[in-house]
Amino acid sequence: MTALLTTYVLMWPVIVFGVLATIVSGFAKDAKEARDEGRSII
Repeated sequence: MTALLTTYVLMWPVIVFGVLATIVSGFAKDAKEARDEGRSII
């Protein structure tokens, strides 16, 4: 039971990191495209 609870608690930071990494990589890609085209991100 303890191992299951520990796994459950520790998986959330991994999920959050994955979502954050996806958002940051998408933003970085859009920012690079905007910079290459000479336009504002906003």
